[in-house]
Amino acid sequence: MATDEKVPRRLGELERLVMEQLWAADGALTVREVHDRLSTTRELAYTTVMTVLDRLAKKQLTERERDGKAWRYKAASPREELAADLMRDALDRAGDRREALVRFVGQVSDEEAALLRDALARLEAQEG
Repeated sequence: MATDEKVPRRLGELERLVMEQLWAADGALTVREVHDRLSTTRELAYTTVMTVLDRLAKKQLTERERDGKAWRYKAASPREELAADLMRDALDRAGDRREALVRFVGQVSDEEAALLRDALARLEAQEG
């Protein structure tokens, strides 16, 4: 697989829960550490967490490094970058991008609309 090839980055429920643990951590976590954190709220097999972390690494959502016999995992990028990727992917699949954007903007709060206006103004200033 080429490094520039786009890997599907959608998350299932368990993948999202695992990513939440990685984003909240100060450093990379082992499978055991992720399992222990998730086990406080739900019953999961250790091997299930191991499989999910492996799948997230294949999707390039995590980076992993060896720590003795174990792997340590950390999020490959901030959650905001993943959200932006998912929004871009949704627009790519929308058919009519303009209509999808109009509908999206029609659903945001006044505060979010102001943030969008500010972001667009900054981008225009950078390009100008």
